[in-house]
Amino acid sequence: MSDQAFAGQAQAPRVGAWVTLDAPVATEQIARAGFDYVCVDGQHGLLGYEGMLNALIAVTAGGSMPFARVSENSAAEIGRVLDAGARGVIVPLIDTAEEARAAAEAARYPTSAGRRSYGPMRLGPHFGATPSDTDAGVTVLAMIETRGGLEQLDAILDVEGVDGVYVGPYDLSLALGAAMPFEEVILPELDATLGRIAVAAHERGKIAGVHCADGTQAAVRAAQGFTFITAATDIASLRADVGAQLALARGLRSAPQVRAY
Repeated sequence: MSDQAFAGQAQAPRVGAWVTLDAPVATEQIARAGFDYVCVDGQHGLLGYEGMLNALIAVTAGGSMPFARVSENSAAEIGRVLDAGARGVIVPLIDTAEEARAAAEAARYPTSAGRRSYGPMRLGPHFGATPSDTDAGVTVLAMIETRGGLEQLDAILDVEGVDGVYVGPYDLSLALGAAMPFEEVILPELDATLGRIAVAAHERGKIAGVHCADGTQAAVRAAQGFTFITAATDIASLRADVGAQLALARGLRSAPQVRAY
């Protein structure tokens, strides 16, 4: 994998952060922390297009690789976040190879057999000298988080232009039958399923990505074979730190437990 695109597999896992808040200065500081990538969340994040644009500029300013998760498999939305500066796009709720192919084509120009419209309004490192050069620096990850996606995993990974998959374990655990994310009864099946996804991606030389609640969980997934791992989310890190500081100030042994994301 080059610094221009996260295509294929790295010698060591890429570790990233997740941004959900419309706070460009905070996003820039997260990017300066040394993460390999920072992904701006356009699906569940609390920001609109202007917020995503500002966040992507902040990630670039902070020296990290800017990614974006779009809210849906929309050619218009995929093109917009790439125009705004994303170097990679994560597409949710992919159930079939046909849907994965549509996402891959939306992220690339006709010179690379894609359908992306050319409009380099914000020139920068995310645009190459030619459309084909730009396409070479784009990474497309299909999210695996449904029963359909699991059943079509191999076909999705075999789609040309799909650089890998990104697992949403919260939704995936629900798809496997849990009443709530990470219900204890489902954990063995979830872990086995995650392992199968990592192996399938590795066999094809593609990215195996996964979303984690924290660094401890991220280390477990790295050992499992994942190569693109989100280890921190802005809002969860904020909750955890302010809770810990409040506990220290009040002389408590530990901070109140809050749900991570």
